[in-house]
Amino acid sequence: MTIKEAILKVLEDNIGSFTYLEVLKMIDEKNYIDWGNAKTPSDTIGAQLGHFIRQNDSRVKRVKGKKGFEYYLAKYESELNLSEVVEKESLIKKPASKKYQERDLHKLLSSYLKSQNIYSKTIFHEKSANSKDDHQKWIHPDMLGIDFLNLKNSSSNALLKVINKADAFNLISYELKREIKSDYELKKCFFQAVSNSSWANYGYLVAFEISKNLMNEMERLNQSFGIGIIELNGNPYESKILFQPTYKELDFKTIDKLCEINTEFEKFIGQTETMLIAPEKYVKGTKKEFESFCDDYFKTDSEIEKYCKEKNIPLEEEEEKTV
Repeated sequence: MTIKEAILKVLEDNIGSFTYLEVLKMIDEKNYIDWGNAKTPSDTIGAQLGHFIRQNDSRVKRVKGKKGFEYYLAKYESELNLSEVVEKESLIKKPASKKYQERDLHKLLSSYLKSQNIYSKTIFHEKSANSKDDHQKWIHPDMLGIDFLNLKNSSSNALLKVINKADAFNLISYELKREIKSDYELKKCFFQAVSNSSWANYGYLVAFEISKNLMNEMERLNQSFGIGIIELNGNPYESKILFQPTYKELDFKTIDKLCEINTEFEKFIGQTETMLIAPEKYVKGTKKEFESFCDDYFKTDSEIEKYCKEKNIPLEEEEEKTV
C-alpha cells in the first residue's frame, strides 16, 4: 500500500478531521506502512497531506483547528461539525507578544514561489557596496526570482546571447513588506517596487497584511505602472496574486549595475547563465548547485506551523488576516 493509499484508507474508515500526527497514528495502528529505517515518517505524512491540498485533490480537504491543520475526506464534510473546530480554535487565540520581522516573511515567499516553479534568492542590501547610502533602498529588490519557461541546452557561452530568447525564462523582482494599511503606505511601497523592478521582466509588491479598503487604488496603480501585487499568507500555498504584473524587456544597464554593487545578485545572474548553457551531461549537477544557492523553502505543513509559531507570524484563515 502506498502512502497516499494509506492516508485515504484511514480517512475513509474514520469520519472526522485529523492532524497529520493523528493520521500517522491511525496508519501505524493498522500497520498499513512498513517504515523500515525511515527517520521522519511524520514529515512524510505531513508532506503528502499538504500535496493533496496544493494539487487541489478534490478528495481531501482541511480546516485550521485548535491543534493546527486538520484533514478530512470531502465526502464527509456535511457530516462534520467543522464550525465547532474553527470556533474552538478562535477562542484560544492570543495576540502575539512579539511582532514578526519583514525578513521572517522571506521563507514564506520563497515557498510560495517554489510551488509555482520559480527559483528565488534574497538580496541582502547590507552586503552591497555603499550599503549605508539611503538611495540604495530604491535600487535593490528584496528578492529576485527566475521562471525557466523552456530550459534548453545552448552552445553559447554568454548570457546576452541566450537572454533574448523569449521562451527561455523570465526574471522577476519582489519588494516585500509586512503590512500596507494606508494610502500613504501603499504609494510609498508601490513606487519603491516600481524603482526596484525597473530591470526585470516582471515586478511584484508583496505584503502579508493588506487593507481591503485599498483595492481600488491598487488596481489603478497596477494598471498605470504594471507592478503586480501578491497577498502573502501564513500558509504560503494559500497566498494569491491580487493583480497581475505587465511584461517588459530586461534592462541590461541596470542589471549590470546591480551585479557591480551586489555579489549575490551577480552570482544569481551567473548561475542563470550556467543553467542555460550547460551541456546535457552537466544539467542535473548544475541544477542541483543552483537550487542549493537559492533560498530555502518549507517541505511540510508541520515546518510551516512551527516556523510561524516561533516567529509570531499569524497563521490563520485569510478573512481573519486581512482588514
